[in-house]
Amino acid sequence: MMAAALGAALAFGAPAAIAGTAPVNPNGSAPASAPAAAPKAAAPASQSATWAAGTRAYLVISAPGDSTAIRSAVTANGGTVFSSFDAIGVIVAHSTSATFASTMRGVSGVQQVGATRTSDVPADAYNPALPANPAQASTAAGEPVRADMSQIKADQAWAVTPGSPSVKVGILDTGVDDQHQDLAPNFNAADSVSCAYGKPDTRTGAWRDVDTHGTHVAGTVAAAKNGKGVVGVAPGVKISAVRVAEPGNSFFFAENTICGFVWAGDHGFKVTNNSYYTDPWQFNCPDNIDQAAIIEGVKRAQEYAESKGSLQIAAAGNEDYDLAHKTTDTASPNDSTPVTRTITNACMDIPTELPGVVTVAANGTGVSKASFSNFGQGVIDVAAPGQDVYSTLPGGKYGTKSGTSMATPHVVGVAALIASANPGITPAQIRDKLATQANDIACPADGRCTGTTANNSFFGEGQVDALKAVGATPPAGKYFENTADVAIGDNTTVESPITVSGVTGNAPATLKVGVNIVHTYIGDLKVDLVAPDGSVYTVHNRAGGGTDNINQVFTVNASSEVANGTWKLRVNDNAGGDTGKIDSWNLTF
Repeated sequence: MMAAALGAALAFGAPAAIAGTAPVNPNGSAPASAPAAAPKAAAPASQSATWAAGTRAYLVISAPGDSTAIRSAVTANGGTVFSSFDAIGVIVAHSTSATFASTMRGVSGVQQVGATRTSDVPADAYNPALPANPAQASTAAGEPVRADMSQIKADQAWAVTPGSPSVKVGILDTGVDDQHQDLAPNFNAADSVSCAYGKPDTRTGAWRDVDTHGTHVAGTVAAAKNGKGVVGVAPGVKISAVRVAEPGNSFFFAENTICGFVWAGDHGFKVTNNSYYTDPWQFNCPDNIDQAAIIEGVKRAQEYAESKGSLQIAAAGNEDYDLAHKTTDTASPNDSTPVTRTITNACMDIPTELPGVVTVAANGTGVSKASFSNFGQGVIDVAAPGQDVYSTLPGGKYGTKSGTSMATPHVVGVAALIASANPGITPAQIRDKLATQANDIACPADGRCTGTTANNSFFGEGQVDALKAVGATPPAGKYFENTADVAIGDNTTVESPITVSGVTGNAPATLKVGVNIVHTYIGDLKVDLVAPDGSVYTVHNRAGGGTDNINQVFTVNASSEVANGTWKLRVNDNAGGDTGKIDSWNLTF
């Protein structure tokens, strides 16, 4: 879920319906008030001769299988079948009749019926206009490693694997600009589609972006490593666009999400990115007859996709809201007039709170909680950078956005790397690996954060680690790591400690020293490993000139040193003009 669009290329704020969340200000604080609800979509009469004012959309749910009898009943009771998904027993029906839903609930074989909107279906649904194909700007060569990528060690993971082109990732969003120079190399048009309005539209370009959100998300997942712009977490995998948002308002209604999940399952997507919630209800409550049908329909579609081998990963949301202790909803319905209502934990933010979906919170700087990120004990699974993320925008452009929308594609990229390194892995196994590879983050001094360092309400299992995800941590030997940042100033010497315990005897002759230093001129740097007794082993001595960053594993003969004790990485900056930080380092015995 996007929180804000920042930078010269973007107007501040997000359309009210993108993920249905209020934007945050550039400093991360909440705005004084939520944006106004979007008006009902206008219905130009020229769009379709079959459209009628007052047309509403419904989910008609029955047992999976042949729906011939139910479809006939829809027609007989004043409705039309807009689309049907027999494999999960869901029909998307349209009707102008105020009694359609109640009548259909009495039809034999019908289990649930629910309206998916409180506004009319747009006439565009019957004759959809293709999104614009924007002219493309060119970008000068150069793609420096961004802070969000080094934070999750994606830049180190690329040396192990950039991801496999056999791994397909679905971007379920506002669409993707497939012509963008950083996305075109990895774009899979054959499996891209628009699911706006709840029916697959496979025309060329139907998948293109009707906003900027989906293109930004796609770049974080898999922008190509091509010397231009940015690099995604998994720059070797393939991405497909499934446009779930409708044009003009960027609403993600339930029928659109259902279509997207079924498409993902049928087209072999290993992972899908879902940076939105299902409009118009921020929370769907099972004691509401319409919302109960929405929950059931989207749940069935998610389960279908997972049964076909697809893992869904979704944004937690941007209201700084405790999802484990729900009390009120003030944003729904966002397609007409929101009202304040009392809710309980039985009410669900979907798809993120559906069983099997990985829920992602956003980190701010370092391992802090982004101020806007939703949280909740037992709800949040993992966290990832989501503040001021720089990525692709339509038309060959680039820009910065913040939100759990921006955190989620980092996790999707890591999941894609896991799938690349483990062919045949199941969604459940990817979920498990996402949990085990994450780096624990303790609760800050904030009473709302509950749980343990290993699993808490702000960060779940912790921040994802792409390097661990690709199996780069040696399986043999004891492993110790310090992930705390240490600033490296001009003409200064700094140290980062690791305390080693539980290792018998001396260190090995092949002690592995993993170093991740972010610096813009590594020729300034001398890097030493300091043993517990003070012995110094130089691993880098002002080599590399103006090259950026040291991401390398060094081998040190430390067999004369007792293993247990405090080891230090000492970095000496010997010139002015360039600074950096020790991002992390590790020892493997």
